[in-house]
Amino acid sequence: MEKWAAPPPLAVAIAVAAIVVAGVVAGHCGGRIPTTLDGPFEPVTSPLDGAGFRGLAVDLPDLDPRVRRWAVGFEPEQISVSLSSTEDSVWISWVTGDSQIGQCIKPLDPTSVASVVRYGRLRRPLIHKAVGYSLVYNQLYPFEGLRNYTSGIIHHVRLTDLYLTNGTGTDCYHCTFKKTTPIHESYQTRWDDWARFMEPLISEVPIMVVEGNHEIEEQVGSKIFEAYSSRFAFPSYESGSFSTFYYSYNAGGIHFIMLGAYTSYNRTGEQYKWLERDLANVDRTVTPWLIATWHPPWYSTYRSHYKEAECMRVEMEELLYFHGVDIVFSGHVHAYERSNRVYNYTLDPCGPVYITIGDGGNRENMATSHADDPGNCPEPLSTHDKHLGGFCATNFISGPAAGKFCWTHQPDYSAYRESSFGHGILEVINDTHALWTWHRNQDVYNSAGDMIYIVRQPNECPLKPISLRPKAIDSLTSL
Repeated sequence: MEKWAAPPPLAVAIAVAAIVVAGVVAGHCGGRIPTTLDGPFEPVTSPLDGAGFRGLAVDLPDLDPRVRRWAVGFEPEQISVSLSSTEDSVWISWVTGDSQIGQCIKPLDPTSVASVVRYGRLRRPLIHKAVGYSLVYNQLYPFEGLRNYTSGIIHHVRLTDLYLTNGTGTDCYHCTFKKTTPIHESYQTRWDDWARFMEPLISEVPIMVVEGNHEIEEQVGSKIFEAYSSRFAFPSYESGSFSTFYYSYNAGGIHFIMLGAYTSYNRTGEQYKWLERDLANVDRTVTPWLIATWHPPWYSTYRSHYKEAECMRVEMEELLYFHGVDIVFSGHVHAYERSNRVYNYTLDPCGPVYITIGDGGNRENMATSHADDPGNCPEPLSTHDKHLGGFCATNFISGPAAGKFCWTHQPDYSAYRESSFGHGILEVINDTHALWTWHRNQDVYNSAGDMIYIVRQPNECPLKPISLRPKAIDSLTSL
């Protein structure tokens, strides 16, 4: 197949600001790196590192220079880049004007500042111009003693027809995965602080997001996800979803599917119908890799959030499996875990590799106990989350844990798990091999906590038409 071209730098001017679109490069460790073809692997649990363990995260103080507002007047700040659904377009987002918080506040007029980006190649005039849209959102707190909030003017502009390829091929495409929680439960100034803190990175490296429980932020009028849906740019229209909760895009040789666990995922719903259309249109000769992402994991063995997203798994797992999804990334559980290839709780060489990478750091501390530890199996009803739909967390009906709600030892589909904060880097080498590396935050980059080549076998695992659904499902939806 053709090599994928790496994009040269792109210069973008937003008023007086300039940003550069760049990539992320990872290092390699010595020694032989195992591949998924060597598996399935015997389950491994890394012991808790008491000396290197990092506990609760805390907010930076308001006066810290990394989160202070340095922009003057309506200068742009909180600049970020997001990918669009095609390789020749990106979204540029930024904020102008200051947010307000208090009892008597007056929202800014989003039409008072133009949403214009001028762009071109570095060292060349910025001859191109794109016009987008702007908005302001309000957070009306339903809690006594809290003040109301109105944002600065949030701008989103899509740059199209970039023709970024310069004819110089590369064998790798790099993606960095680190689940982060920018805010917690409705205090909106944390969004501004987080965006300023992250701007040096996300103004150069594209960031793609999907909603999680911390972004629900229920407020007056039962509104939810207002900040999430307003502050980020989503290639929803381009990918045919028309929703900020689920969308898709291509990057390198990968087709990414971002799914919403906190909106309807039922087979009769809009998201499922969109997913069917999107998967049917994937061209595996162009994007041989198919990767899916959502917030709460399906295959996590930690006690925290155990089987919480079981209803979503029951509805959607078959569709993803029969279309040959290669890797699934999730967060939510504040620890790290990588699975063997699995489908319907059964080892399957054609199933996806599930990676829980919810260990980016948080104020809720690290998840350290497992559902299979003695005395740690949760009560089924305690696993229900009203924001995730119905209750489906029943006992296993087949396999080694038949008749039980939890395994009595680390499940055979769990290849490796460790309670450490960290991040992962995925490098797509070619159409069949991708290198996954997970690093503990406390380690240097030449030391990997987990490393494996994920190998696709398109000849051994051809795509299957969905004709008959499996007769045995481990859990049944009960609303």
